Amino acid sequence: MQNKIVNCNGIEIANNKKVVLIAGPCQLESEQHAMDMSGKIKEISSKLNIGFVYKTSFDKANRTSLKGIRGAGLENSLPIFDKIKKELKVPILTDVHNEVHCEVVSKHVDILQIPAFLCRQTDLLVAAAKTKKIINVKKGQFLAPWDMKGVVDKLTSTGLPKEKIMLCERGTFFGYNQLVVDYRGLIQMKEFGTKICMDATHCVQQPGGKGDSSGGNRDYAPYMAYASTIFKPEAIFMETHEDPDNAPSDGPNMIKLDDMEKVIKTIRAYNDVVV
Repeated sequence: MQNKIVNCNGIEIANNKKVVLIAGPCQLESEQHAMDMSGKIKEISSKLNIGFVYKTSFDKANRTSLKGIRGAGLENSLPIFDKIKKELKVPILTDVHNEVHCEVVSKHVDILQIPAFLCRQTDLLVAAAKTKKIINVKKGQFLAPWDMKGVVDKLTSTGLPKEKIMLCERGTFFGYNQLVVDYRGLIQMKEFGTKICMDATHCVQQPGGKGDSSGGNRDYAPYMAYASTIFKPEAIFMETHEDPDNAPSDGPNMIKLDDMEKVIKTIRAYNDVVV
């Protein structure tokens, strides 16, 4: 199924185009860290000729523990988003958690992301869609792929066209503290006429697996990305960090920044075969 091209601040997203990379650290830690990370990933993506959207979160509101570090916060993050867009000319994706966030944040980023645990929240979905931004919805770990049709219906009820909707596979609960990926879901969700995205790092997460934080195994993440290319996702999502073992959140499943060039190069090689 061929879908319409959507332009994300100069990056064309469609399944007859090269796959787009959505990448960055789990959370926004500081202005300098964000500039360094986005700058380095842009350098790699430009070298390998792959479209790049910078991903970071101003607030990780669903930490396992109350003690979990959540990010720089909304007020501190908005000017950093603006600086990245102005100086590096890089589109930005970030999470929103409530209706107020949607209108405020949409003025500073290019893609609004709905977290998996909030993917059925009607008021949030409608508020996000009303901004007319591209919306990336993480499929809840508790949902079947076909259950995402209700999510699509809520978004399109506002007049948002399907080409501005991405549905993101990030794994399905497999017992306790484990996730598994059924790649058939990418095909099933694509049948809704939306774009699809493969989250290669959160699907190797072990939710709550370390007691007061989530575990994971980053060694598997590149292979999840490589395998997904045969299903022609419009985007592949990967979190990365220069020192994931000491990152404030999601370190166990983030790919080391030093490994990203090799991973992206391999994704491009597989993608060139199927596009």
